[in-house]
Amino acid sequence: MTEAALAEGSVGAAAAPARAGNKQLDLRVLLGLVLPVGLALGWEAAVRFGLAQGRLVPPPSRILQTFAELARSGELSTHVWATLWRVAVGFGLGAAGGILLGALSGISDTSRRLLDPTLQALRAIPSIAWVPLFILWLGIFEASKVALIAVGVFFPVYLGVAGAIMSVDRKLVEVGRVFRLSRSAQVRRILLPAILPETIIALRSGLGLGFMFVVAAEFMGASEGLGYLLVDGQQMGKPDRILAAIIAFALLGKLADAILVAATRPLLRWQDVSRERL
Repeated sequence: MTEAALAEGSVGAAAAPARAGNKQLDLRVLLGLVLPVGLALGWEAAVRFGLAQGRLVPPPSRILQTFAELARSGELSTHVWATLWRVAVGFGLGAAGGILLGALSGISDTSRRLLDPTLQALRAIPSIAWVPLFILWLGIFEASKVALIAVGVFFPVYLGVAGAIMSVDRKLVEVGRVFRLSRSAQVRRILLPAILPETIIALRSGLGLGFMFVVAAEFMGASEGLGYLLVDGQQMGKPDRILAAIIAFALLGKLADAILVAATRPLLRWQDVSRERL
């Protein structure tokens, strides 16, 4: 057998797992679409055949028409970008604060005894209770909205990071000491790999809450954003606009979560788990 044939065979053998992985990914995507598409088609059929009126819950065709009208007028892009900007900034601030204070609480008993009681008490405050205070402190414009989102992101990230650090197996730390690793080497080679999986889950939870808190934030006198679109649909008596905004929130939230998972996947490549994380 020639060298060219051997090279071609090795390339084909290497490409086979990639093709199998792509097919498996396609099947997972299609399986995930079965439930929403099936529900949408079922409701569309119920309205078309007169089994339901579709006045308070419009059929998917009317919602798609509303999406098209919003896209043509430029409203959709304006509202989407306003919401994404607020979530991105609030998520960045809340996640940074949650990682910093969570690391302090997890590593140091003194810091945990100092910070954790106050933070746990603040975590119990309903999100809507912060609204009048942030408006009073920061005004009704962007700063108060971003601050509210950051508060929503902060607490799950803080709890996730602190809990991950405190749950690191003591035997791993002892192994590092046996091999006489420096403190920085222990952090880099033992602590970080041990806490990364739970930290990423905490970030995903914080991102989801960021999209929840942006709705409350955009109720605070916003003139653009998907939360404003919800209020506008309610005031105008247009359920199709309300549902269009809700679906847009769902799509944006799923897309943002998928981007976060894809961006952090290389950090978890070392894991040997029986099932891929959601």
